[in-house]
Amino acid sequence: MNESQNAPDLSNRGLYLVTGAAGFIGSNIAAALDARGARVVVCDCLRSGEKWRNISKREISSIIHPDDLEDFLHGHEGAVEAIIHMGAISSTTQTDVDLIIETNYRLSIMLWDWCAHRNVPFLYASSAATYGDGAQGFDDDFSLDSLARLKPLNAYGWSKHLFDRRVARTVARSDLTPPQWAGFKFFNVYGPNEYHKDSMQSVVAKLYPAAVAGEKAMLFQSHNPEYEDGGQLRDFIWVGDCVDIVMWFLDHNSVSGIFNCGTGQARSFKDLARAVYTALERNVDIEYKPMPENIREKYQYFTQANMSRLIDAGYDKPMTSLEDGISQYVCDYLHTDDPYR
Repeated sequence: MNESQNAPDLSNRGLYLVTGAAGFIGSNIAAALDARGARVVVCDCLRSGEKWRNISKREISSIIHPDDLEDFLHGHEGAVEAIIHMGAISSTTQTDVDLIIETNYRLSIMLWDWCAHRNVPFLYASSAATYGDGAQGFDDDFSLDSLARLKPLNAYGWSKHLFDRRVARTVARSDLTPPQWAGFKFFNVYGPNEYHKDSMQSVVAKLYPAAVAGEKAMLFQSHNPEYEDGGQLRDFIWVGDCVDIVMWFLDHNSVSGIFNCGTGQARSFKDLARAVYTALERNVDIEYKPMPENIREKYQYFTQANMSRLIDAGYDKPMTSLEDGISQYVCDYLHTDDPYR
């Protein structure tokens, strides 16, 4: 996975607090910061599974539980260089909405306010789930009117949208903000360190065991007449590209806003399956199974990020193609004795 070229030496600077740093995207960001020599503080729940392995190769300044986050911040005023807030309940099927709001919305507000009053940059994870079924398009316009038209399909997407709208209101009123702030609307991310996510892992990770075993690739049937089976389209993005974008913002602290984090090119699940099997030099045979009824009405058949705002802001690194990203994921991680980054 490529790191930012000619990255500045951060070893003599303050702490970089990453919430959700033992999670999927968060642990990849922590790895990139560690590679730069930054002093990384991990804030996450490790629990009893294998999630700890996502950060087991990192040089870490401190590990704190989210319940202790406010006390940590109170004791480290002036020491935090930036907060990268990736921590969230990201399951689209989570039904405890009170828990989702407490974790995804109220915690975000607390961190935003802390950064605003202490002049600390604040970068956070939004989501493409805020776009709902895509009827309003996938333009990352964060004007109040544009955001008001979006209709997320699940509580997770709504919680992220709720915070985006609060940020937009704060900016529109010229209220106090962090010196730099950026929200990233992540599309369908795949890559190493997602293994703890169980059913929420990427389709790449789910298909890999069947591909290795020489079995058929199982994909959902389409229940929309406009899309053939396997022809459902998503904007799949390699996690390394997401990390590069976040690092770019840390290096360009005059840029703020809410930005899409995708490739700008929708690809089919059939293309994805072919890429997984091709990476293992195997032919793919796809079988289609009915989509569970509980997700049919809320299923996104098409997502594609409009990346023009990020490009206009100055980000010019090409995105990794689906085939190249999957090949790197399979060959360098999944098909090795140690799949962790």
